[in-house]
Amino acid sequence: MPLSMAPVAASFARLWPRAELCHLLDDALPRDLERAGRLTPPIRRRFLALSRYAADAGADGILFTCSAFGPAIEACREALPIPVLKPNEAMIDRALALGGRIALVATFAPTLGSVAGELRARAREQGVALELRTVLARGALPALERGDLDRHDALVARAARSVEGADAVCLAQFSMARAARPTARLVEAPVLTTPDSAVERLRSLVTGRRQAPAAARARAARG
Repeated sequence: MPLSMAPVAASFARLWPRAELCHLLDDALPRDLERAGRLTPPIRRRFLALSRYAADAGADGILFTCSAFGPAIEACREALPIPVLKPNEAMIDRALALGGRIALVATFAPTLGSVAGELRARAREQGVALELRTVLARGALPALERGDLDRHDALVARAARSVEGADAVCLAQFSMARAARPTARLVEAPVLTTPDSAVERLRSLVTGRRQAPAAARARAARG
């Protein structure tokens, strides 16, 4: 979504300013997903086309910024030799490290099913007993789209407050990052956002991949 671009650019500027960004946008994808009600083969092919375009342009890594397309992003990861990151996987790991009682808040309905599935799968892998509550902040995304930022933030915070006893509150979309502070004022649990976690994870993957050949050459020279 266009609304995801500014939050992730801000996270890169703060956490990895040396990264050179190139934004690729197909803003019809969320609408087409809502109409279809599922990830169709044409939608998956469009994700592969975007990722291959990025790789052909010389990208060292790819970060997708819409949380509703997890399986399509996984297919891109399998098809390319460079790091490809889903928007929420780093945040999910941080949330599960805090405990199994997770409140997942979204403003775009398809996101809830996609991210909830990722949370459950990751919890099983880590042996975490997951108690997941999902909440849709109704009306928040339209408010953000028409520029009513305060209402967006208030609706997100109100949705998060409706879940009690959580170990972590996860704001599932990049476009929701701006609501983290208002939400934190209303809930006791830590409030996690996707952009910062994702940028830190991608930086680690890309720099680690760059350093591996140099380390191998150093070991060979010592041998």
